[in-house]
Parts: sequence; structure tokens; C-alpha cells
Amino acid sequence: MKAYIMIKIRAGDVKDVVLQLRKVSDVKEAHMTFGPYDAVAVVETSDLAKLGSITALEIQPIPGVEQTLTCLAVDL
Repeated sequence: MKAYIMIKIRAGDVKDVVLQLRKVSDVKEAHMTFGPYDAVAVVETSDLAKLGSITALEIQPIPGVEQTLTCLAVDL
């Protein structure tokens, strides 16, 4: 399962948060973005429960992370 996690980050913390995101298990990519969100993390997991755990226990606690939006990717 693949998901894109859009992340709002406190001003001045984008670089540090992106570096920390790249260390999180199952995060395949993490990049700064322009627009309503400051960064995106591409996550690949085996199931929805694991995705929830990564988001709640590994990504949201990173200092500077203010809000996340998880978008599940599906194949047609």
C-alpha cells in the first residue's frame, strides 16, 4: 500500500523535519513542497494499520510537524 502524507510544518523547521522524515521506517521519499503543505512523504506499508502507526507514532511527533493529511494511492 502506498500513501502520500502531506505535512504542514512550523516556520523555520522544514529542513529538519524533511531530514527526520527520511529516517522513518517505510518512508521511501520525503521532499519540501510549495503550496498549502510544506512537505510530502511517500510511504509504502503492508497494511492500513501499519500506515496509521507510522503516521501517529513516528511522523506526527517530529518536532515542527503541525498537521498531516494522508492520501492513499490506488491503482485502477
